[in-house]
Formats: sequence, C-alpha cells, structure tokens
Amino acid sequence: MDSAPQHDADPAEHDAPAPASAPAPAPAPAPDEPHRSLFAHRPLQWGFVVTLGVLLALAVGIAFVNLQSVVLSVFIAAFVALGLDPLIRWFQRRGLRRGTAIVVVILLFVAVVIGIIWIVIPPVVNQAFGLVQSIPELVNRVEASGWFDSANAATNGLLGNLVTGLEGIITDPNLWATIGGNALAFGASVINAVSTGFFVVVLSIYFIATLDSIKQACYSLVKASHRETISGYAERIMQSVGKYLSGMVVLAFMNAVFSTILLAIVGVPFALVIGVVALFVTLIPLIGTVLTTILMTIVSLFVSPVAALIVLAIMLVYMQVEAYVFTPRIMGKAVQVPGTIVLISALAGGTLLGLLGALVAIPISAGILLIIREVVIPRQARA
Repeated sequence: MDSAPQHDADPAEHDAPAPASAPAPAPAPAPDEPHRSLFAHRPLQWGFVVTLGVLLALAVGIAFVNLQSVVLSVFIAAFVALGLDPLIRWFQRRGLRRGTAIVVVILLFVAVVIGIIWIVIPPVVNQAFGLVQSIPELVNRVEASGWFDSANAATNGLLGNLVTGLEGIITDPNLWATIGGNALAFGASVINAVSTGFFVVVLSIYFIATLDSIKQACYSLVKASHRETISGYAERIMQSVGKYLSGMVVLAFMNAVFSTILLAIVGVPFALVIGVVALFVTLIPLIGTVLTTILMTIVSLFVSPVAALIVLAIMLVYMQVEAYVFTPRIMGKAVQVPGTIVLISALAGGTLLGLLGALVAIPISAGILLIIREVVIPRQARA
C-alpha cells in the first residue's frame, strides 16, 4: 500500500525570507583632536593665547580712553552731518542737484559758525561777566523789596536762609581765590575747546561732503546676500536720526529766541545769557522746556513777582503750543519712541556723555526699537 505523501509541518518555513541583519551603528564622530590636544595637552600654550587676548583687550580699552576726545569729536561731526542731511534732501526736492545742495548747506553751516563766533559769543561773554558781578546787587535788591519779607515769613525763614547762603557763597573770597588760581587751567581748557571745535567743524564739513561715499564704503563690507536688507535698515535709522537732530535744533532755537525776547520785555537783565542757556537745556528731550521755564521764572523773581508770574504763564502757554503745533510739524514721524524709553534713554545718555549723550540717546533708541520691531520680533514669530 502506497503511503500518503508527507507534507512539511510548517510550509511557511520554505516561503518566508531570511530575516535581514540589523544595520551597523554609525561610527561615533572623531573628537576634535587639535582642540583637545590644545586644551588638554598644551595648557601653557592655551593660557598664553588667553593672556594675549586679555592684554589686547586692555590695550584697546586704554587707547580708547586716551583718544576719547578724538572719538567724541568724530561722533559729534557724524551727528552734525546726519542732522544736516535732511536739509540737503530738502534742497534736492526743490530742484537742486545733490552736489549743489551739499555746497549750499556747507556754506550755510560755515556762515552760522562764523555768525556765532563774531556776533553771539562776545555779548554773551560780556553779559555773563556782568551777571556774575551784579549778583550781590540783585540779591540785595530782592531782600529790600516788599514782597520778600512776606514770602520769607510764609516759608518760616527758608527763603531768607537760601538767599543769605547764596550771597555768602558768591561773596566768599576763597571762592574767587580758587577761581583765580585755576585761571591758567581754565585758559588751557578754553584753548583746547577752541581747537576741538575747529576740528569738529572741519570734520563735519568733510562728513557732509562725503556722507554718501562713506555709507557705500561701509555697505560694501557687508555680505552681498544681506547688503540690501542691512542698507535699507541703516538708511531708515540714519534718516530718523537726521530728522530728529535737525528738528530738536530748530525747536531749541525757537525756544531760545522766544525766551530771550520774553525776558527782555519783562525787564529781566542779561536776557541773552539766559536765552543761550535755554538753547542748550531745551535740547534735553521732554524735560528741557520745563527746566528752562523754571529757570526763567526764578530769574524773573529778581525783577518782581509780577514779572515771574507773567513769564511762567506765557511759558506754560508756549509749552502747549510747542507740544501740539510745532513738534508734530517739525519732527513729523522722525522718532517714534514711547515716553518711558525716552526718559530712560535721556537719563542714561546724559549720565554717560552729558548733554550730547541725552541728545543722541533718543535716535539711537529709535534705531534699536526699529531693529527689534522689524527683525527680531518677525524672526521669533517664524520660529
């Protein structure tokens, strides 16, 4: 009897493919042998390189400190050029070629500098000396006025103590001896200031004439793929800086002229000196006009309380007109910075570089905000 054909117990054993072998693990990346040998096997060489870097950083810092007057002069000249660039563009919009507009602006700039030297400075210096010499007389006149006694009684003698202390300081012979002893140093400071001012004027003229070529040379150092974007942001920032600086100078000049005329009308002596002080103080953002108003009111008290009240009232009206009429028309949209950042920037800039720092801190803050608003925030949103 034929036996039945025998079948495999598990036919899948013949049909199933052989299991594939697992892939070999990728070899681990080789360690960075040069760096490992530098830090691990050559610590003296590593320490020498680090020490050279620290010494180089210290040398650069010391050179910057020693050249701070030169750096500051270059900084001022650059901002003068940026501040006059909107005027050049204004002449261009009126049909002048850029070269002609640059020549016209340079001539105007030189004329203003010469006018300040020959017309404004001599009377200001004379009035400043006259003011210092007449302060004791002005204090005596205030004490002899009828309103002083009542005001002193209302303040429990505080006003009298302040006036007496001021008069004692001014009439102290030791003070004037100290000033006389430092006259030579003061003269050297004046000569240094004059030479620095001449250097700033010449450098400003050079920057005004070559501003476009300087910008193009700086843009050429940027990678070609990023050059257009960076140059666009840089142009917007520099235009904002120029509009802000020129606008602040115009507003400060208007405030100074108005203050001088107002003080002269109410009979305040040495009004030109107070007007020049107002010109520089008004350059401080937000609080400059407030400070000049306080100064003018105090000075007007030496004439009479009525003069002080008139000056205070008129300056309060002028502050409103300046804030709601002059500033929007002159400044436009040059700088869009929140008030809190304006105050913080002005305080920080004033602490570092005085009045100049307070003036340029606002456009620098505007440039930083522009970069954050249009570069950093969109990049974070895409992440």
